[in-house]
Amino acid sequence: MRNILITASLLALASSAVHAQEKTLYLAAYGGSTEALFKEKLIPKWEQMSGAKVVYVPGNSTDTLAKLRAQEGAQDVDVAFIDDGPMAQAIGFGYCDTVNEDTFTNLYDAARMPEGKAIGVGIIATGLAYNKEMFAEKGWDAPTSWNDLADPKYKGMVSVPPITNGYGLHALIATAMLHGGGINDIEPGFKAFEDSIGDNVLVYEPSSGKMSELFQNGEIALSVWGSGRLKALADSGFPGAFAYPEEGGVKLLVSACPVVGSDVPELAQDFLKFVTSPETQKEFATNFGWAPVNSTVALTEAQSTALPIGAEIVDKLINIDYSVVNAARGDWTKSWTRRIER
Repeated sequence: MRNILITASLLALASSAVHAQEKTLYLAAYGGSTEALFKEKLIPKWEQMSGAKVVYVPGNSTDTLAKLRAQEGAQDVDVAFIDDGPMAQAIGFGYCDTVNEDTFTNLYDAARMPEGKAIGVGIIATGLAYNKEMFAEKGWDAPTSWNDLADPKYKGMVSVPPITNGYGLHALIATAMLHGGGINDIEPGFKAFEDSIGDNVLVYEPSSGKMSELFQNGEIALSVWGSGRLKALADSGFPGAFAYPEEGGVKLLVSACPVVGSDVPELAQDFLKFVTSPETQKEFATNFGWAPVNSTVALTEAQSTALPIGAEIVDKLINIDYSVVNAARGDWTKSWTRRIER
């Protein structure tokens, strides 16, 4: 009896020790389909590999940045997924730790963010999405330029997100560049929207779900959108296509960083290596339309449709200097509200 009691005690102590050693990583990332894939497939796989647990904190990039600001000096989040624009702010605020250098092995240069404080986990291009079937019925050629947004034949059949949305911001910058300006002189972009593009816009739609509905209901023929969003819509059976403007699409980097002050820094670094591994990168590409940042990932032609893959596309993507844009974005948003979406 005594031996049984001793054995039971030892087992209880061992169980307590294991429980005490179990660590938890708090992951702040996008909701919706991203959350579903992580919870159903990726997180269980990493938990088994690492022996740790993951608590998923859903939210868009703005939400996650706000959480980091609210918890400054006492962060709960260990790894944060944020689009490149807000991520540049997070880095500037000092919320991101340095990514282990060996994590960048086999990754494209585009995956490296300032000072190595964050890492790209997927590349999206902002360009022109269109309804192939509608274009064919009307005898229209596929769009080829940012200038097509101003073509009078599309009057009332275009949707552009507002500039509070990354795709809309990219459209304004690309249009400014097309008319002799850029991030240091955004006025030509505003002028183009006032004088010509705005006449074609049915609605400035920020929601990707509603943008899909506008396409599916035949209300729009053309929009400014992301390559991944169009791929998801096309994969559902909609006759959509994505055009890279001859002047270049705009690069949007889905990025992640290890958060300063994490109590599990080794796990945070390990998780970043996991999400940039060939296997996870392929999941991102096939499920979300995020072009791989890992050079060793192989995709079929069907899996890579619309994605910014290959030097002929990637090398022409417009890179945004968010240190300039973020400083001016508040004023741009006020001007947009007053002049464009009035």
